[in-house]
Amino acid sequence: MKLLVIGSGGREHAIAKKLLESAGVEQVFVAPGNDGMTLDGLTVVDITIAEHDRLIAFAKENDIAWTFVGPDDALAAGIVDDFTAAGLKAFGPSKLAAELEWSKDFAKSIMVKYDVPTAKYGTFTDFEEAKAYIEAQGAPIVVKADGLALGKGVVVAETVEQAVEAARDMLLDNKFGNSGTRVVIEEFLAGEEFSLFAFVNGDKFYIMPTAQDHKRAYDGDKGPNTGGMGAYAPVPHLSQAVIDQSVETIVKPVLKGMIAEGRPYLGILYCGLILTADGPKVIEFNARFGDPETQIILPRLTSNFAQNITDILDEETPDITWLDGGVTLGVVVASNGYPLDYAKGMELPAKTEGDIITYYAGAKFADNSKALLSNGGRVYMLVTTAADVKTAQNTIYTELNNQTTDGLFYRSDIGSKAIKD
Repeated sequence: MKLLVIGSGGREHAIAKKLLESAGVEQVFVAPGNDGMTLDGLTVVDITIAEHDRLIAFAKENDIAWTFVGPDDALAAGIVDDFTAAGLKAFGPSKLAAELEWSKDFAKSIMVKYDVPTAKYGTFTDFEEAKAYIEAQGAPIVVKADGLALGKGVVVAETVEQAVEAARDMLLDNKFGNSGTRVVIEEFLAGEEFSLFAFVNGDKFYIMPTAQDHKRAYDGDKGPNTGGMGAYAPVPHLSQAVIDQSVETIVKPVLKGMIAEGRPYLGILYCGLILTADGPKVIEFNARFGDPETQIILPRLTSNFAQNITDILDEETPDITWLDGGVTLGVVVASNGYPLDYAKGMELPAKTEGDIITYYAGAKFADNSKALLSNGGRVYMLVTTAADVKTAQNTIYTELNNQTTDGLFYRSDIGSKAIKD
């Protein structure tokens, strides 16, 4: 069986690597991929995610059994619809179902209609109206660009002035382009955030281990929001009762609601949740695997990943099994300046072997050389599995301390929230 993964980041590296490890899989192509992926035997294909016709032609010419779609913007552009119309199988939601991610206003309307717990909110296209709402509600308050913004279109404002400035940036100064022509302004929810993922086909779903991402750029959750600087799974201090409550009050009703709306869901549902004093509530939905959560969840999968996805696509019951015990933790290494302006072309350390996995997100071979250079904001991620968070941290940070990371940076506290004094 030959498979195609669409995307180029660390998430796609983890997906493709796990698929290639599956019995019965002959070859995994990644389009467009990045050069670092080839070190794991993956085949990168020089076709961008926007070139739907070329991707479809490639899938047909290479007898691809099915395609796994990674990025949010590809899903929002209707790539699954195009593959389906061409008679090809693709694992991911349709454009209409993916609106759960590409429109925060739509997601909010679904949650309100189907009684899914979430923050109170207002949606605005007019700056003065948004400003008046912020001033009436007070701070802290959260301002979100309605559309896709690479994980950076959310401002948690501690003052009214910060919130008004964020709304001005989005609605008047066009900071996020079309993604920010409409904003969702939410009440601030206090509590601990966690991610809950599920494989989904219609009303059938299969829950994965919980994970906790670290969005802020710097230690202590300081600095700007990023796409994610590290993660660990499962979240050891999160009770099964909380997970069960999340499934009953969030996962089940939203999937039933999407069916009722004529938008049945297929693919990965990512529930970004926060455990409040009133129980778990939704911060956001994503319509695909998370990055960097994928890189620490998939190493915990002990069943045949390719067969699992095949069964879900064929509406068969998959035999999904997970590692029992321990924790998997990963730290992202990014270019100095990320998520703002950053340089490229820094030489990267050698790929790790053994107990530490290297996933590449932004890497490119130097001209006429097999030396890997940085080629993005988030560059690579080191992941390991250990008995507990502290042991996993020691393994990763010892390795990072021994690497030459000139021009790069990483957080030194990934997973520390799970360590009790």
